[in-house]
Amino acid sequence: MCSGPSLNKVDFDEVTRHGIVTFGLNKINLLFSRTKFRPSVIVAVNPHVLEQNARFYNKTNLPLFLDSEGRKWVKFRNNIHFLHLAGVNRQFARDCSISVKQGHTVTYVAMQLAFHVGFKNVALVGCDHSFATNGRANKTVISGERDPNHFDPHYFAGGVKWHLPDLTASELHYQVARDTFERHGRKIVNCTDGGKLEVFERQTLGKFLNS
Repeated sequence: MCSGPSLNKVDFDEVTRHGIVTFGLNKINLLFSRTKFRPSVIVAVNPHVLEQNARFYNKTNLPLFLDSEGRKWVKFRNNIHFLHLAGVNRQFARDCSISVKQGHTVTYVAMQLAFHVGFKNVALVGCDHSFATNGRANKTVISGERDPNHFDPHYFAGGVKWHLPDLTASELHYQVARDTFERHGRKIVNCTDGGKLEVFERQTLGKFLNS
């Protein structure tokens, strides 16, 4: 479950009924007041996200996969797995037991974890791959009062720091993930309703859930 505005179009009751394993990203917990859906695990690696969402991470019982820098704000517990991020660009960790490659987006980290645990069919949901806020890639900026780029207007809002995306680098890494999955007889499909990500084959979420 990515963080784009299209995530608001998802039928979470349907997802819950099918009982599939789901990876929620970053501040997915901002959905929890609106739905009974809960992801199987949550993945977060960006330092601004880790610091801003630390209160939730410190109290939830959901399994968490966090960048090791998160130790600054999140106390280790049995449900927390700290990740070591390393390696050069365009690498894909099929075995995440030692390190994971960041790939300019937490979605890429989640793809590697999904491969590591053995999933053969993976669907992206809420991956809009576009942002209303423009600027230099990877630049740290201060948010406005409301966030137009994510599924919740409070995601990055009220003057907090966040990194502008690097969509070009993210797309290059998505291609690496797609090709790695396919070389091993596996597949990633894009079940986002709308958005601009065309690296992966498109499929409706309903068809994926019922396949």
